[in-house]
Amino acid sequence: METVVLAYSGGLDTSIMIPWLKEHYNVEVVALCIDLGQGKELTGLREKALNSGAKAVIIDDLRESFVVDYWYPTLRAGALYESKYLLGTSIGRPLIAKRMVEVAHEYGATMVAHGATGKGNDQVRFELTFMALDPSLKIIAPWKDPKWTLTSREACVEYAQHHGIPIAQSSDRIYSEDANLLHISHEGGVLESLTEPVPDDVYSMSQVLANTPDTPDTLTVSFESGIPVRVNGTAMAPVPMLEHLNALGAKHGIGQIDLVENRLVGMKSRGIYETPGGTIVFAAHTELEHLVLDRSVLHLKEKLALDYADLVYDGRWFSTARTALDAFVNDTQKMVTGDITVSLFKGHIRPVKRVSPFSLYHESLSSFSDSELYNQADAVGFIKIYGLPSKINGMRDRGEL
Repeated sequence: METVVLAYSGGLDTSIMIPWLKEHYNVEVVALCIDLGQGKELTGLREKALNSGAKAVIIDDLRESFVVDYWYPTLRAGALYESKYLLGTSIGRPLIAKRMVEVAHEYGATMVAHGATGKGNDQVRFELTFMALDPSLKIIAPWKDPKWTLTSREACVEYAQHHGIPIAQSSDRIYSEDANLLHISHEGGVLESLTEPVPDDVYSMSQVLANTPDTPDTLTVSFESGIPVRVNGTAMAPVPMLEHLNALGAKHGIGQIDLVENRLVGMKSRGIYETPGGTIVFAAHTELEHLVLDRSVLHLKEKLALDYADLVYDGRWFSTARTALDAFVNDTQKMVTGDITVSLFKGHIRPVKRVSPFSLYHESLSSFSDSELYNQADAVGFIKIYGLPSKINGMRDRGEL
């Protein structure tokens, strides 16, 4: 009997896939759950998977790797998909898939399986990672399998109930959600209607704005070479720092995003994202880069950040293109060291103070007064040379050439 490694979350889809895989493929199932910070979702997971028919259950705590090896590179790159999405789900998938390949080798498995649907992005992120790291593994994606007849979430709920598998979803709350240390995403249900506002009960990681404090909190995030290392002067390890900032951000409704996004597979979808701590760090990191990077580097980096975000969103984490972009990003981050103080209030992050030993801001140079570094009269010749093409075009249009 062959063995398949299943990416197991304990959610609706993967819960029913253990008995389904055994019924339709006659395989032994190794359920692999990666702890990326989803918290209480892990409670009772091992027993649930075993009771559902898994041969073995592996629960690996990879929270630190998630933050250091996946989020930090994305943060330093300034990757933001379609101006809003901080890629919380996108960066988790290649880490999960990489570990699946490793476990497949450990158990002698010939197959890997995931619960991503054929209409989403995660199928690409999983399967491109499998292809890059071990193309010999057979990929089973039940939602795209002809044998899979459970074509709606309601049908999946009925299948789970028929097989005695406890699930969190109900007819009242049938959102598709993905949580980790960085964020939680919400899709489906009433959220599929663009004429409906986000119900307050959707938000499970952060406060709705109406319930946030009427006074702001101020904090300082310190960076070394683009990596956050201290909060309010206290050094913190990566995971505890993000947990701490999540609590502060959640308190003030920071990082709540309602996005109609372009999926890789060609359709638009609506996603509701909560990324409290990550949004704070991203905002502070951006402020610091504006302080220490010169104009040409900053603008080039902003352009390449769009490409980086697309690569990650599209599942090409394990690609030469991303590692090549990382080489550029790493060079830009050498001077991204300093302290950024921000104010958190009613969903907003406002910069309060910016300090860096590598700051390119010169107070006397930026004032309206002349200084030794800048003589305003020098701008006369500069404007004449810089504006010459515009002047020639204007003369041509007026028939003066």
